[in-house]
Amino acid sequence: MPRRALLIVCLIALAHAALYIWYQRPDWDTSWTDQVGYQRLGEVLATTGMFTRYPDAPIFVPEVVRTPGYPAFVATVYLVAGVGNHLAVAVAQAVVFTSICLLVYLLARRATNDRTAIVAAAATALFSPLPYFGALVLTELWTAFVLTAALVMCLRAVHTRTLVDFAVTGVLLSATTLVRPVFVLLPFFLAVAVPVLVRSQRTPRVLAGWGVLAVAATLTLAPWLAYNYINLGQITLSPAGGIGRGLWEGSWQGRWAGRLQSELITLADEDISRDQLDARVAATAAAAALPADPMLQYVHEWRDIRAIWDTPQDPIDRAKARVVADQEYLKAALTHMRADPVGHVMRRVTRGLFVLWAAEIPIRYSDINPTPTAAIRLIWLVQVVLLFAAIVGTLRLVRDGRWLEAVVLTLPLIYVTGVHLPLLCEARQSLPVKPDMLVLAAIGIARRREMMHDGNRALPVSISPVTSPETANS
Repeated sequence: MPRRALLIVCLIALAHAALYIWYQRPDWDTSWTDQVGYQRLGEVLATTGMFTRYPDAPIFVPEVVRTPGYPAFVATVYLVAGVGNHLAVAVAQAVVFTSICLLVYLLARRATNDRTAIVAAAATALFSPLPYFGALVLTELWTAFVLTAALVMCLRAVHTRTLVDFAVTGVLLSATTLVRPVFVLLPFFLAVAVPVLVRSQRTPRVLAGWGVLAVAATLTLAPWLAYNYINLGQITLSPAGGIGRGLWEGSWQGRWAGRLQSELITLADEDISRDQLDARVAATAAAAALPADPMLQYVHEWRDIRAIWDTPQDPIDRAKARVVADQEYLKAALTHMRADPVGHVMRRVTRGLFVLWAAEIPIRYSDINPTPTAAIRLIWLVQVVLLFAAIVGTLRLVRDGRWLEAVVLTLPLIYVTGVHLPLLCEARQSLPVKPDMLVLAAIGIARRREMMHDGNRALPVSISPVTSPETANS
């Protein structure tokens, strides 16, 4: 293990994380309202041991939106450093970011060599979207850490073929689900797809290992599923965190430029009358030289469905209303998709796919709008290049005869694309598998450099005298 190189990578990662903690701090209490839910759940979990936002309610109010994986991490930090200590969470996540770099090294080393593994770890340390979210109380970085650890164990399991390694992989994959529910099918997807695609994974012993992985993943989820069944009467990961709102947002995504849609959301969220809202939306549409009717429908739906769960004051009624609202989002989304199926599909495979994989902007939220368009496009270009390098890396693995490694490393990227593409696509949704993508990109870049280096060192071919077969054989 090249310890000196890894030490330098870790120092770069810590410095990068510290830079984003300093840079993001002004926005901690003004932007990214998603943080509030995780902070509240972490606070209550740390002080009472209960997973609820309302510990003082006369009856227990279950959580219907968030899963417990990340709040448990936040609560652990709060127990050590004090409840509500955002800086402590950011510092802890700086250590998590550094750990991801080391995990990337281990993942790449199992698929290739030490030199390429160092390139992958260094690329991860320099990849700004990871420390960007590490400075916030959000799930992205912790999800990336748990998932990358799961992939390290998965690659180990397919080589060692030991049941214990498969079981640990299953536990880690479902631990990822408890942070981000969208990964719930990943362990079962891998357990089916890898044996189908790789012949060496179809032996009875290895198939038993994949079965153990699936069982371990299911058992890991069982306590949380029981929590929801006992408190809500449903076997579900998070009833109000279903696909309804994601499908609804996805049905609108791509109809307008991102900044215009953000402006519409701001208008819909303002405390103004319906008539005032309509007048301002009409003015916005006129300024953009676009039809007003779709914009009016969007802001009306945004307000009306949100009011279903935002109006109730009683905690129990509010929790139930979140479930009802998600069902209304689903109905509206299906109506939009049926009205324009071809346009919807085209927007998903163009705008949605690009946003998911190449549209991360690691700029402080309050600074994004003033940022020049050229700078944002340059950031996007870097991500497109990395994605292309990852495709090249996959092909290099296949060409080198490492089909098993290519399959294991590529399937999580395919899974994320397949799950998120029908829904609202945000760049941060692919962030948990970006360390995996960076491994493949490093393989593509490093193998290209090695080929060029070998080509430069090649000696000119000399012409030898013609010899008889007998002389040649001797």
